[in-house]
Amino acid sequence: MSDPKTLLPLVAVVGPTASGKSALGVWLAERLCGEVVACDSTQLYRGFDIGTAKPSASERCGVPHHLIDVLGPQEEATAGGYRELAFAVLRDLRVRRMLPIFTVGTGLYLRAFLEGLAEVPQRSEELRARLRASAEEHPPGYLHNVLKRLDPETASKIAPADKQKLIRAIEVCLLARKPISELHREGRVPLEGWRALKIGLNPPRDQLVERIHSRTDDMLEGGWLEEVKSLLASGTSEDAKPFDFIGYRELRAVLQESMSLAEAREAIQQATRRYAKRQLTWFRREQGVCWISGFGDEPAVQAEAMHWLRSAGLG
Repeated sequence: MSDPKTLLPLVAVVGPTASGKSALGVWLAERLCGEVVACDSTQLYRGFDIGTAKPSASERCGVPHHLIDVLGPQEEATAGGYRELAFAVLRDLRVRRMLPIFTVGTGLYLRAFLEGLAEVPQRSEELRARLRASAEEHPPGYLHNVLKRLDPETASKIAPADKQKLIRAIEVCLLARKPISELHREGRVPLEGWRALKIGLNPPRDQLVERIHSRTDDMLEGGWLEEVKSLLASGTSEDAKPFDFIGYRELRAVLQESMSLAEAREAIQQATRRYAKRQLTWFRREQGVCWISGFGDEPAVQAEAMHWLRSAGLG
């Protein structure tokens, strides 16, 4: 077993959406000779900017950010693909002696990156086509109910509306003849040579809800609907995975005149609140997290995070 003192440190900031992960990541990077590595399945996609809360140039404060805008709309984001990209970034940062600071919105990607992935069956386009056809023939929630029967543990971690993840999970269960959750516990190769220092942001719930609502308003006022219109006008397929993201599916419906902007705003806020709850549920199962009550842009939270990192031998 490796001596922790010989391992290189990396920081992972976890927490629900709108908790200020990016702000804390940048603040720490400025003071610890670090660079930010996004760990968010939505921020990988080019062109989908406002609704995925990508930090603007001014918000980045000159700190280099990695793993943002690396995929086109038609490409598929996977935990395994993210792990490969993150490994490449780590190699570069190691050579340049820069501290990696991961801002984590997608807990599955962090777990895959740190703990590794099990060998799973390759895609079966025939099976996928059958599953898509079955979903069309049944009421909403059909795929989620199928996965619940096959693998309740995995079903609890996937939103009923996330058709792509549901199809992949069902596909793996059927091809491997065992639950995907069981596969994920087998044969993993964890990250070697690094020790992860995990900071969790846990703002008061009522304040988080306020931030979610106000941020949604800011995004809409900042041209979110216009961004969606421009993406569609530029030829981006309506079936592209990013149009399943919170907000993008609702605003697409506004442009299709099947939903009003007011209805979309309310639906986005509700979906984001639910997503934040799911994120917290996931991250609370993460081992070794130093939880801090508050938002990442608050000086007291930043000071507490720095104090904990220094006590852990960093800085």
